[in-house]
Amino acid sequence: MLWARYPAALCLLVFVLAAGSAAGGDPAQAPPTAEEGPGSGERDREQVVPDCAAEMAARVQETYDEVRDLRARFRQRTHSAAFGAAGGTEPPTSGRVAFAKPGRMHWRYEQPEPSQVISDGATLWIYDPAAQEVQILEVGEAFLSAAAIQFLLGSGTLQGSFHIMATGCGETQVQLHLLPKEAATYEWLELEVAAADGTILRTVVHDLLGNRTEVTFEDLERNPDLPESHFRFETPEGVRELRLPAP
Repeated sequence: MLWARYPAALCLLVFVLAAGSAAGGDPAQAPPTAEEGPGSGERDREQVVPDCAAEMAARVQETYDEVRDLRARFRQRTHSAAFGAAGGTEPPTSGRVAFAKPGRMHWRYEQPEPSQVISDGATLWIYDPAAQEVQILEVGEAFLSAAAIQFLLGSGTLQGSFHIMATGCGETQVQLHLLPKEAATYEWLELEVAAADGTILRTVVHDLLGNRTEVTFEDLERNPDLPESHFRFETPEGVRELRLPAP
C-alpha cells in the first residue's frame, strides 16, 4: 500500500540522500545487454555509453558525499500502465521535499491535495489531512529487506547498489539508467543529472507492474542545517492513528 500510493517518496531517496551515504564502493558496472536489461523497444535501442556512466556515477557520488541535508521543490507525474498509453497519466502533484542523513525525509505534497510523508529513519508517517488519518510504520529489519529500502535508509552506495548505464551524455545534462543488483520493489530507475557537478535534476521510477513515476527537482539547497524536528511527526488532535505491521 505504501509503495503504491507514494512511489516517489519511498524510492527517490535512493538518489538524493543515499548516493552520498558512504564514500567509495564498486566501480560502475558494465551495463546489461538489451536482452539482459529491463524493458524493451525504444529503450533497448538507445546508445549505451559506459565510460560516461562511470564518470557521472563518480561525480554524483562525490557531490552528495558532501551533503548532510538538502531541500527542494518538486513536481511529480505518474503514468499508470493499467490505463494504457491513452489517459494513463494521473494529475500532476507538487510540493516541497527535504532529506537528511541518515535516512530521514519529509515530503510535503501541496497540490492538488495536501499530504505528508515523513521519516526519521526509524518510523515512517503518512499523513492525510482530508481523511484526518496518519498511517504509522516502524521501519525495522523486515522493512529493510528490499534493496531499495536498504539504500533509502542510508546503507550502501550508488555504484555498489546498481548496474549503471548512460543513454545520453550531453554537455549540460546526462541521462543514466540504474538497474538494481538485488531484488527490489521496482524494476529500474532513470536519473537525469547536471553534467558539471552531478546535481540530480530528475528521477523516474519504473515499477514491476510497468507504472512510471517522474519527479523533477527545482530550487535545490544543500546543507541548510534542518532541525531534527523537521523529520518527526506529532499527531494533531482529532487525527486517527493507524499503525501498520511491518511488511
